[in-house]
Amino acid sequence: MTSPNSSRRTLRRHQAITLSLLFLAGVVNFLDRTSLSVANSTVSAEMHLNATQMGWLLSAFSLAYGISQLPLVGLLDRAGTRSMLGGGLILWSTAQMLVGFVSTFPGFIALRILLGIGEAPFYPSGVRCTREWFTPATRGKATGFMSSSQNFGLALAPPILTWIMLSIGWRGMFVVLGAAGLLVAAAWIAFHRTRQSTPFAEPDPPPPAIAPEAAWRILLRQRAVWGIMLGWGGINYTVWLYITWLPGYLQHERHLSLTRTGWLAALPFLAGAIGMLLSGTISDRLARRFPLTTIHRANLIAGMTLSAAATFVVAHSATTTQAVAGISTAIFFIHFAGTSGWGYVQTVSPLRYVASLGALQNFAGFMIASIAPVLTGHLLDRTHSFTLALGVCSAVTLLGALSYATLAAPSGMNLEPSPASAPL
Repeated sequence: MTSPNSSRRTLRRHQAITLSLLFLAGVVNFLDRTSLSVANSTVSAEMHLNATQMGWLLSAFSLAYGISQLPLVGLLDRAGTRSMLGGGLILWSTAQMLVGFVSTFPGFIALRILLGIGEAPFYPSGVRCTREWFTPATRGKATGFMSSSQNFGLALAPPILTWIMLSIGWRGMFVVLGAAGLLVAAAWIAFHRTRQSTPFAEPDPPPPAIAPEAAWRILLRQRAVWGIMLGWGGINYTVWLYITWLPGYLQHERHLSLTRTGWLAALPFLAGAIGMLLSGTISDRLARRFPLTTIHRANLIAGMTLSAAATFVVAHSATTTQAVAGISTAIFFIHFAGTSGWGYVQTVSPLRYVASLGALQNFAGFMIASIAPVLTGHLLDRTHSFTLALGVCSAVTLLGALSYATLAAPSGMNLEPSPASAPL
């Protein structure tokens, strides 16, 4: 008979495996997302693209990613995180490899769409996994650690991808990234297990899976769901603008070389990773005294407001140092808020709805965020400056904070309790 201590050690090992694999998948995920941003100038020069066309390439991913969230509503709970994220890793990594052989603008667009479709299950799967494997007392840190993978990936991307690109060219860089993703896919499929398939499943059976149309109907009747969707758009607009155009901003607006851009662009995303980890740690500590819904909503509103203020400073910065400091501050606070955005979804939703709500949040967020690359490219072509684009970003972030402050209040969410929504 297995002793309680042995069971706890085995449980912790399963938790560590799940979280480690999610972190690794997240790093690869965001290396892939930012690869075109790092190669922006080189790809544009070789394929003779203007800023608007590059904006469409960058937005093709986010549009496909956002739309692909909709089939995940209900489907992820039925198919399971192992197969959904594993299949997504294979699809997006294959698309990334094929970019290394692309020769036409339409072909490039098609591969960016496939990349978006493949990456779509990552965050809803991660939220579902942390909701399954971690208790309310530890879920904030687990979510913060998983989410911080994106900023570690984004921080690694500029210097590492610039070095790879300078060594073997931008096409070789895409092939290397795709191969790395396929290795992570193999590890996820080989080692990840859902809690229900282990000896540590809860005594109560998991709730029956909800059909996608039923999940949509139930969730979209909730006022708070609309507030969450619109609020998340304010976060994603800011995140996606900096992911897609930060290297271009440093080269165009600040006249930095490709090599120097690679190192300076890493600093803001390191600040974002710190913001994510700090958000999770603070949330877990405050949870001993305050309701989690109150904590996460306060983090969202404060973080987004401060991020908007920092972006406004960037738009009017006189020096490169001031601009990079402003960008670092903006990304720190937007990811401080964003970590609580996922925490808020986990807190206000029973387990049976959490992946579906996460998918709806991502859908709306990326529909709004997809405007950022194209609009920024268009404004850059017209004004030859990022000032107006950054001002728009600041305003969108403030509107997102307002949505969380009003529409997204917990009183606007009324979902029936589920046995699996009790603390694990």
